[in-house]
Amino acid sequence: MKDSAPASTGKLGLFDAGMIVAGSMVGSGIFLVTGQMARDVGGAGWLLLAWVITTFITVAAALSYGELAAMMPRAGGQYVYLREGLSPFWAFLYGWTLFFILQTGLIAAITIGCARYLGVLWPRISETPYIIPPILIGPHYAVSLSTTQLVAMLLIAVLTWVNVQGITYGKYVQNIFTVAKLGALAVVIAFGLFIGRKAAVIQENFSHAWTLPAYTPTHGPAWYTVLVALCLAQVGSMFAADAWNNVTFIAGEIRRPERNLPLALILGTSAIMGVYIAVNLAYCFVLPMNAIQHTPSDRVGSAMLEAIYPGVGSLVMAAIIVIAAAGCVNGIILAGARTFCAMAQDGLFFAPAARINRARVPGLALVMQAAWACTLLLIRTHDPLTGSFGNLYSNLLDYVISAALLFYILTISCVWRLRRKRPDADRPYRTVGYPWVPMFYVVAGSILLLVLCRYKPATTLPGFLMISLSAPVYSLFRRSSKR
Repeated sequence: MKDSAPASTGKLGLFDAGMIVAGSMVGSGIFLVTGQMARDVGGAGWLLLAWVITTFITVAAALSYGELAAMMPRAGGQYVYLREGLSPFWAFLYGWTLFFILQTGLIAAITIGCARYLGVLWPRISETPYIIPPILIGPHYAVSLSTTQLVAMLLIAVLTWVNVQGITYGKYVQNIFTVAKLGALAVVIAFGLFIGRKAAVIQENFSHAWTLPAYTPTHGPAWYTVLVALCLAQVGSMFAADAWNNVTFIAGEIRRPERNLPLALILGTSAIMGVYIAVNLAYCFVLPMNAIQHTPSDRVGSAMLEAIYPGVGSLVMAAIIVIAAAGCVNGIILAGARTFCAMAQDGLFFAPAARINRARVPGLALVMQAAWACTLLLIRTHDPLTGSFGNLYSNLLDYVISAALLFYILTISCVWRLRRKRPDADRPYRTVGYPWVPMFYVVAGSILLLVLCRYKPATTLPGFLMISLSAPVYSLFRRSSKR
């Protein structure tokens, strides 16, 4: 092994890059977040509007990222943009959070969801009985190993091994999974819009499309209530739409990145957000809003297919989610390690992560990413009063949703900053609608952050605290790299 950046091997074309965008976005979220969103906004009209708003926000971000990606087609993506546009300090805070919470937490969350749905098809995969019963490591934490946890860890191990073998293996797995799950989503949409549609349900949902939720945290005028409800609903829709930027992490391995990266970002996000709107419209054609809002465990996708094909629908949806989740995890695993490799080469991460193996991929960074994701899977939270156990990664992801949004806002602000800082730099693609498109994202994202800080401080403010606690670690790496 040697310490050097991956060469621009050019093994990924536009189709491959688009499959990474689409595959990283589509996981289990689209089948699970609609229930909470419906409770936040009330009527079907507001629900669909929430998804339309997310579409505009996500595509605006993709249009803006396209300029940065074409200008700096290097491994590391968002980390590189923050480093060049703001400072190494902000880039480090993003990369450190990406490793310890955002990327690995997503891997843990999606693989455990995949394993749970696999348990629907194979009941021996279950949260209980345990292979290793919970062992308390304090009043509020424990470690355990159930068959569900074991399957999730095996999935991480297998997909990591595939990607360690080289980018070609990873892209084939990604392409196969993504094509399969997009086909499955097309079937779900067709079933909802054309086969299982119920005239009475459509009449009920859309005759009261603009009904506000029974409970809102506000007491102001109607417009303010609507604004807050739509902002709170964005937590779910943005979670389902997240990871679209993962393709920028592997920019150095894409052919003609100055052309293919912006196209993959724009076409991929636009297509998937269109699919998401169609899926939610299908839900509203089959299930009454009351059923969407109160579906057990928020499994709205399963409830829709079960309503069309009783006894079979839930099994079909379980198979679809397993495929979607596995493809999503592969995309996240494939892309994320490139950022940690770039950080290590800058002296801002553990040095072994900088090494490139014979397959020209950051093998040790991939292994480190997998190891921490598996660690998050094993650690459980414990409620001493009830004796119940939760998942550490779920709490961490709740805390950093707002922090992740902050990093998106900072990154998009780099479009303006770099235009002033490097006006003569080569920009093969320039943001369409500049400066209004990036301004729209920054304003919309800032409003969303303010609303979340005001009405969900318990899961917003700890995220910012966790980010700030990373600052001293930056100083340690800087001192170490100067020796």
